[in-house]
Order: sequence, then C-alpha cells, then structure tokens
Amino acid sequence: MVERTVVVVGGGIGGLAAAVALCRVGWRAVVFERSAGFGEVGAGLSLWPNALRALEALGVADRVRALGAVETAGGVRDRSGRWLSRVDNAEVARRHGLPLVVLRRADLVRVLAEAVPPGCLRSGDEVVGVRADGEGVAVEHRDGVVRADVVVGADGVHSGVRRRWWPEASGARYAGYTAWRMITEPVDGPSEGAVVWGRGERFGFTALSGGRWYCFGTAAVPAGGGGSDEREAVCRRFGGWPDPVPALLAAVPEGGVVRHDVHVLPPLATYVRGRVALVGDAAHAMDPALGQGAGQALEDAVVLAACLGSAGTVESALARYDRSRGPRTRAVARRSARLGRVARWSWPPAVAVRDLAARLTPAGATLRAMGPVLGWTPPVLPDGGDGRHRQGRARRA
Repeated sequence: MVERTVVVVGGGIGGLAAAVALCRVGWRAVVFERSAGFGEVGAGLSLWPNALRALEALGVADRVRALGAVETAGGVRDRSGRWLSRVDNAEVARRHGLPLVVLRRADLVRVLAEAVPPGCLRSGDEVVGVRADGEGVAVEHRDGVVRADVVVGADGVHSGVRRRWWPEASGARYAGYTAWRMITEPVDGPSEGAVVWGRGERFGFTALSGGRWYCFGTAAVPAGGGGSDEREAVCRRFGGWPDPVPALLAAVPEGGVVRHDVHVLPPLATYVRGRVALVGDAAHAMDPALGQGAGQALEDAVVLAACLGSAGTVESALARYDRSRGPRTRAVARRSARLGRVARWSWPPAVAVRDLAARLTPAGATLRAMGPVLGWTPPVLPDGGDGRHRQGRARRA
C-alpha cells in the first residue's frame, strides 16, 4: 500500500489531535509548530461529553480524565451573588454517559503531544508557504520543502494557511470583549463553580484538581488595551464582586493572568480547498461562551481521520469531511455567539430582563437544548494497522 503523508500546520489542540487521529488510521504525520515548544497559551478549559468522546476515539480519554476534575454542579449568578440558574452537571453525565471535565490547557496539549508517534513533531520550524504540487501539496518551511498528500491548517484564528488558500474570505474580527484567564494556587474555595453575570462583564470559576481553580473574567472594552500587570487590572475590575471572587483573585500568583482579545471568524462556505483542510479555530473560531472551542477542534480531528482513513480518493474523503463538519460547527458557532451577546448586555433594563428569564428557565430545558451539541457521536476510525507507530519523516519535494 502506498504510504500517505499529512503535514499539519500548527501544534495546538486541533493540530495535535489531527496528527494523533491520522496516525491511528495509517497516515504518516508531520506537525510544524513555529514556537519553540508544543504548548498552548491559556489557563484552563472545559471538556463536555462530546469532547470526551472525541478523546476516546483518539485513545487518550482516560489520561485526560485522570488529570482533570469532574464538575458536578454549577450555574449562573447575578452581580449581587444571587443564583439565576443552577445546573446539575451530574445530570449531564446521566444523560450523555460522560461528565464535564475541567483541566489545564497545558495538560491536554501534553497528553496529545505524547500520543503523537516519535519523530512527528517539529517545533521552532515555521511554515512559510503551501502550494499545489501535482497531485499533492508542497509545504515550504524554514529548513526546506516537503511534499504531502494533504495539508491540515490548524494554525489558529489568524491562520496563515487560511489567508493563503482562502484569500477572498474575511479575516477574524474582534468579538467586542477581552478575556482574562488565570489559575489559582491551592485554596479553600467554594463548593461549586459558577459564572457571575454583570453589566457588560462576567466572571467565572470552576475547580481543577489539586485544590486549584480555573477563573476567567470578561469585559466589553476596546481591543488592544492591556498593560504589564494584568493581575492588578483584574483585581481592580472584579475585586469587589461577590464571594468567592475576591478570595480566588487573592490566590492568583503574580504574573498568573493571561489576557486575550477575543476574535471570532465569519463563517466560511467550505473548510476544504484542493488538498488543504482547516480544523479548529482556523476553520471556525467562535465565541467561547459555550465552552466548545476545544471540543469542536477535537471533533474535527476525528472526523477528518475517519474520512481520510476510509476507502476512496483523497478528494472524496475531504469532501465528506467538509459536508460533515461545516453545518455542525456553523450551528454551534451561531449558538455560542447568541449566548455571548446576551451575557455581555450592559443596558440595565435589558440586564434585568435577561436575569429574570434565566431565573424562570427550568434547568431541564437548558440541558435539553444542549442535547444536540453534547450528544455528538464520533465515527469509527478505520484500523490503521501499525499506522499509530509510524515515524513522521515527510518526503522531500
């Protein structure tokens, strides 16, 4: 059988997951990451049942769950601390067979990187060009040129692959707010997590393993701000919020706050062009309000591998991937955007209506509405034989 090669541009969650999945179905993978190492800037993330099913397909779910913490309860509170809605996350597990798990982004990246076969990862090596080359693709990088059968663009919201191959597409746009993310030192925190809604601001917190808490704050502010001490800025903005927010902020170490202007991507008509496919934020960067960014990237990786690992031509496989992922991710992105807009309302009458609606909505209705998102079932990955052990030596062009 002719050995097929995929070059993955970008070594974040989506890129590493794509490499793991494609190696499992018998492809040879090479992952180029321009940074010096494979890591991810950020703090924590939530993995809902659909994300955990994708990780099961990749063979790493048990390792990930061992590093994370299961969130069993949570909900939304208003600026005074009063509960607006409660969610029994144990019911999520009962309905979908898997819990909500929270862990450090760095831990997930490490698990995925360790699952990629030896020799596949190339850090500190930036891809500078991707061009069609006969029936394949030539990938230009700092150290030369390699040829691949398929290129996966997993290089994030400001994707260079998307910019080169989708020149007509609009670039990412500022979502209208900034996010601060942080992880506390071990602290005697609250009994459950929550998201506190303010006027144009939010603050959320959820437990990690080891007594630490993952926290985030958001505010509708102009893009491009920020300073040298983001921890001080967060404490000024949220330090007077209801308990346990002040205590959690006090447990954040110096230099422990990461600030990002949130960007979203206008919907693309297709995630495939020629033998180039986009995954994760490069394809569908969305508002993080639903906590589905990592989950959708993991789904992308599994579906792409299932398509490319099955019989048929590369072109037909990529077309199946596009037909499968486009409608779903665009629907999830729309839903995330709607929730994000409502959560950022700042006009007092609108905030009052929003909070009243949240109090009157039954928890069961919220869980039912999330069913189509959380109930995703991954395709079966074809048996790749010894493909998961293949070395990542791309063919020179």
